Amino acid sequence: MQLFGTRCWIGCIMILWGITSPTFMSGLPHGCERLRRLGYPGKARESLSQKIAKEAMKKPILGCIADDLTGATDLSNNLVRAGMRVILTIDVPLKSDPLHTDAIVVALKSRTIPVAKAVAQSLHACRWLRSQGVRQIYFKICSTFDSTPEGNIGPVIEALMDQLDCDFSCVVPAFPDNDRTVYKGHLFVGDLLLSDSGMRNHPLTPMTDANLVRILQLQLISERRRKTGLIDYRTVSHSGDEVKERIAKLRAEGVSIAIADSVSNAHIERLASVLHSDPLVTAGSGLAKSLPGQLGFHASEESAQLPPAKGRRLIVSGSCSVATNAQVQHFIQSGGAACSLNVGELAVHRDAQIEHLLAWSESGWSRDPKQALLVCSTAEPAAVRAVHEQFGVERSGELVELALSVISRALVMRGVGQLVVAGGETAGACIRALDIEQMQIGPQIDPGVPWCFASSPLSSQGSIHVALKSGNFGGDDFFSKAFLVLG
Repeated sequence: MQLFGTRCWIGCIMILWGITSPTFMSGLPHGCERLRRLGYPGKARESLSQKIAKEAMKKPILGCIADDLTGATDLSNNLVRAGMRVILTIDVPLKSDPLHTDAIVVALKSRTIPVAKAVAQSLHACRWLRSQGVRQIYFKICSTFDSTPEGNIGPVIEALMDQLDCDFSCVVPAFPDNDRTVYKGHLFVGDLLLSDSGMRNHPLTPMTDANLVRILQLQLISERRRKTGLIDYRTVSHSGDEVKERIAKLRAEGVSIAIADSVSNAHIERLASVLHSDPLVTAGSGLAKSLPGQLGFHASEESAQLPPAKGRRLIVSGSCSVATNAQVQHFIQSGGAACSLNVGELAVHRDAQIEHLLAWSESGWSRDPKQALLVCSTAEPAAVRAVHEQFGVERSGELVELALSVISRALVMRGVGQLVVAGGETAGACIRALDIEQMQIGPQIDPGVPWCFASSPLSSQGSIHVALKSGNFGGDDFFSKAFLVLG
């Protein structure tokens, strides 16, 4: 009996040494913090090994489909800050291996592609997410409702509703922390109606109407005869029960998709309390701040920790938004080194211009290896219109995206380890050029924009820190601030 007892104690010591060793800890989703959340060193009756086994078998609760990459990182940022473990995948993974996490975000590039393709990609993502065991589908759209008259928001919502056998769904575009609010169905960007903001001149998705109920109704497929409605701010301000009553009334009136007013975080919190168990919700990233709390999660700083940053610093900007224009000007006026692409030259002498930019970058880093360099195609609206008239909107975008993705790829291979990308289309092109498949979400730079960490076979270090910024996000000092946050 004594020998048996001694062996048991020796075995226990070896097991405890194994699960607390660095090798084992690095394999846990959140290392030491995850063990603390599991109850280590074991105050509860359930053993530590049992808790770890349960954690390893956990299925994701939330499955998210984002219509562009910067929107996906924006959404992931809020989920992580609210306490969820998040895996972000670039497109739908080819492998069907189960992902043991709290939320999965699939980043598509479906915002401006033809409607049929956007629907097909979104349905493919939905089916894959459901195979992972998620309970709810979150269709992430831009907080400025970026879309064309044909879609793609409306058609994708309808297709997801059909796929999920869902007869009613709410749309919550607001993100109050980023000054995106909805009042009486109208979207405001700061103090301006959407139609009076810089989004009016967006080259791909010009937003000339702020009435989201009307915009969405025009996008719905007429054969399905779905109607849109409004959950107004008075209802949202009062109580969750009134929101439920309003939904019931809209259903009785034949409405199946409703825009929800939200002018404050309190409104977002109330909507989350009502919608957290719905099979489908469409929203900007604002709702993601409150949804995890309704599912039992709590904010944790450790969930946003990333490995230390290394390597050269590079900023790539393909956005021509008002916010990004201001950020580029602030960076240059603060003494930052910048070099611009010329779309006309790209069309004729692309390789020569790319080689010029690569040589300029190497020259800058030879003088100061730690300085951040900016490569951009950013321009004022008048200049953008002139380029579009000469080459067409689609061709102009393709030229810029291809050039910036080639430049990013080449410079990462030459030692860039910290990369900031501005513009949704540009971000998607650059990440795919770097062969990145999944990303870990880290600390927030500005609302909606976190640093991320990813493996990249092209990196000389094997990995890279990236920040993917939607064109309209961030303060004027964003580019300088980003590297200070990373440290």
